[in-house]
Amino acid sequence: RLLCPMDEDLYDEFGTYIGPDIDDDSDSASYEDDWRGREEHVMEPETMIVESEPHSSAIVLHEDKKYYPDAEEVYPDAEVLVQEEDTQALSEPIVKPIKVKKAGLSYKPENFPPTTFTKDYMLEMMRVPHLIRCVSIVGHLHHGKTTFVQTLVDQTHTDDANIFKEVRYTDTRFDERERGMSIKATPMSLVLPDSRGKSFLVHFLDTPGHVNFSDEVTASLRLSDGAVIVLDVVEGVMINTERLLRHALQEGLAISLVLNKIDRLVLELKLPPQDAYYKIKHVLDSVNQIILDFFQDEEKAHEHKLSPERGNVLFSSATGGWSFSLPTYAQIYTNRYNRFAKSKKPVDNRAFAKRLWGDKYFDRDTRRFSNQPIPGGQRTFIEFVLEPLYKLYSHSVSESREELKALLREVGVPMTKEELQLDVKPLVKLVMTRFFGDATGFVDMITEHIPSPDAAAQRKVEHSFTGPMNSEMAIAASKCSSSGPLIVHVSKFYPDETVSYFNALGRVMSGTLQIGQNVKVLGEHYSLEDEEDMTLQVIEGLSIGEGMYTIDVDNVPAGNWVLIKGVDASIVKTGTIVSDRAPFDSYIFRPLRFNTLSVVKIAVEPLNPSELPKMLDGIRKINKTYPLCTTKVEESGEHVILGTGEIYLDSIMYDLRKTFTEIEVKVSDPVVTFCETVVETSSLKCFAETPNKENKLTMIAQPLEPGIAEDIENERVSTKWEKKDIRNFFQEKYQWDILSARNIWAFGPDSTGPNILVNDCLPSEVNISLLNTVKDHVVQGFDWAAREGPLCEEPIRNVKFEIVHASIASEPILRAGNQIIPTSRRVAYSAFLTAKPRLMEPIYLVDIISPPDTITAIYNVLSRRRGHIIEEKKKEGSPFYTVRAYIPVIDSFGFETDMRAHSQGQAFCVSVFHHWDIVPGDPLDRSIILRPLEDAPTPHLARDFMVKTRRRKGLSEDVSRNKFFDEDLLARIESMGIDLNSYM
Repeated sequence: RLLCPMDEDLYDEFGTYIGPDIDDDSDSASYEDDWRGREEHVMEPETMIVESEPHSSAIVLHEDKKYYPDAEEVYPDAEVLVQEEDTQALSEPIVKPIKVKKAGLSYKPENFPPTTFTKDYMLEMMRVPHLIRCVSIVGHLHHGKTTFVQTLVDQTHTDDANIFKEVRYTDTRFDERERGMSIKATPMSLVLPDSRGKSFLVHFLDTPGHVNFSDEVTASLRLSDGAVIVLDVVEGVMINTERLLRHALQEGLAISLVLNKIDRLVLELKLPPQDAYYKIKHVLDSVNQIILDFFQDEEKAHEHKLSPERGNVLFSSATGGWSFSLPTYAQIYTNRYNRFAKSKKPVDNRAFAKRLWGDKYFDRDTRRFSNQPIPGGQRTFIEFVLEPLYKLYSHSVSESREELKALLREVGVPMTKEELQLDVKPLVKLVMTRFFGDATGFVDMITEHIPSPDAAAQRKVEHSFTGPMNSEMAIAASKCSSSGPLIVHVSKFYPDETVSYFNALGRVMSGTLQIGQNVKVLGEHYSLEDEEDMTLQVIEGLSIGEGMYTIDVDNVPAGNWVLIKGVDASIVKTGTIVSDRAPFDSYIFRPLRFNTLSVVKIAVEPLNPSELPKMLDGIRKINKTYPLCTTKVEESGEHVILGTGEIYLDSIMYDLRKTFTEIEVKVSDPVVTFCETVVETSSLKCFAETPNKENKLTMIAQPLEPGIAEDIENERVSTKWEKKDIRNFFQEKYQWDILSARNIWAFGPDSTGPNILVNDCLPSEVNISLLNTVKDHVVQGFDWAAREGPLCEEPIRNVKFEIVHASIASEPILRAGNQIIPTSRRVAYSAFLTAKPRLMEPIYLVDIISPPDTITAIYNVLSRRRGHIIEEKKKEGSPFYTVRAYIPVIDSFGFETDMRAHSQGQAFCVSVFHHWDIVPGDPLDRSIILRPLEDAPTPHLARDFMVKTRRRKGLSEDVSRNKFFDEDLLARIESMGIDLNSYM
């Protein structure tokens, strides 16, 4: 206890002062001095005894005691949140561990698997362009692309633990493993030997096979010099096989073919060797017929013909782990023959391989080959290839291991006793892989029939470069020299393992890309006239993609693919990278041109409104990683995502919820995009005056001839051509008159849209020179109108707008853009509405493969969804039927599930956008009564679609006539006795 004198009469038992009042300040001061002196006295060490009791005898309640400092005292700038109720679940930890986002499977550098080649050897090969091949592996869904690439991985990755056997090597995403299908194109680079032992560096892109993800294939083909088509020999040519083959030919790529799943002919269909030959030949003929139909020229088609004797066809079983071409198969015979017949002339395996396909026969008596059938003989492919293959399979699956052992000893395949006791499936795979060896036939095929980067550079530049071919940049890119100026073409993005940034996949067209290099990044909208879409960046990192891991490098020379870190913020879809000190005018490589459209859309919003910024950041990342995905904000405030189909949007939502944001997102029911069109010519000449009443435009609208819209979209004709070439194109192909053909002002929207603006004014009636001064403003108004039509603000399609008269003010200030642009848009709308407007909807082409007993169920399902059959045929050499049909996209949601339910899971279908078709009914017919919760009959569909689309966008239910018609035009229409309701 502290020994301090205290007058106990002055305080009560609670410590409250009860003494006399102290009024004088001097008394108070003297009292304080006296008390301070007493404190100094008691604080001397020799007179102080410390105890745990408080300094005063005042009673302190338990809840008022303070044992620890407050949070405000320890963290003065922290915000204190007090929760009176514990809403946290018991299963959730109070302090959550730090969770690192992962975009997919990956392996750390210290766990890289051992390979048959070293990293330094691969980096040295990157400096030799003629030893490099850039290849895309493409094909239909489940035809074995990823499994085929896995066989190459097994050949080059010598890990004893076989960690890559559990999952397919290039399926690095979690949802790819769950679905059992590829979603993203995955790059990887391998050093592979050919049949002579010479090594080549092969850059692969394993692409998805589902038609919804064909945009990934488009981005892959842009960087490739050749495409390898993987085809299931049992299913034959499917819908996506045909589309991808045509797309690769459009890109001007070299084509090779892998006939996969040959083992199904033996083990599953159990076809005799002769029938198997006819099946293989039929599949090859189907592929070559597609090539002939594409070129419409036998000479060009013959140059791209796929045939085994040419060496551009490979026979394979990806699940069995083996593959061969006719030259490598012939080498097995010639090596054995030359080994035992040393005194005789060696047999050339190339010459022998050319006699192993087609109508070639071997006469055992004369030991000569003949083109004529031999009595009792068979074609050489059956005798020398299929029959030995069948024999190997039949002995491997039989129970007699002694016969198998004798056969293997005869063909020179060593097997231990333990290996002979394996189960049938691993035993068959082991026997076949040891018989055929490594995939040298595949390397021979791509090295002989797919050009190297330096050999293909000229064609690649001619096809995808937007600048003049005689420019310095084009000449440098055509040389593909690592010592030239830096030029890189970027076509795709991949998120980092932690999803903190994106790596850009690009091809070095010229020069050498290095870490720390200052570069100019050119976006898709860059031009010499408008350099806004250009930024200066620094290369932060370079790596080579290897599926589940990447190899970091310091520099990458020309002719190679590379993953680039540090440029993702400046590019949305595709881009061009040049040095910041480029000694030439820079141009870009043209944006990707896809073979399908995004016609399905959904609206998204966060479940918690405060997480809207996170969702917007996720949408931005989605837009970057999916080449064909489009995102926009409607006037109603909805955030809309457009994709090619249901599974495409499902993958987008997986990334949005799991990969990029980890928030709950609400999704609307899927809807489709529509187009607006006309079916007749405008019933009168519509005009509109500018707000200052000094200018007047008169216009009519009419439908375009069939085929013009597709030609414009496929760039078979462009406004960038010379006027003479454009005039000749429309005169010769569509028989346009010379006045219209030479006065085409624009295609719209965006210069490649399926609408045309034509100046049909006569020089005798209109001052053409004044009209040309406002041409750009009129085109901008036309572009605006074509992008958002008057019915429900959907794009206009297949319409020709003709300017038939114009009155333009002579003073420039009176004909400015703010006067002409909205007037041009309004007169286009009025002309459109007087030409019997209609809605157009997207149509899917559905490809269904099923057994014959489910055909009736397929017809029933299609009939309930406004679908109709266009083709039904039996697949040769298989027990399946193929049914092709058209079905409206808006009626296709849930179609695949419905089809499987009605066919007991036996029918399999894929759907892809095919064309646009007019919706039945008049969208402006106000006499139609739409009843809620009831399906509209077929004649009322157009009205139903238009009203619901306008409601969803926050527009009024009907089109307003005052918004698109001038008062003078309305008065004129009424004076002519025309019913305005027929237009509104």
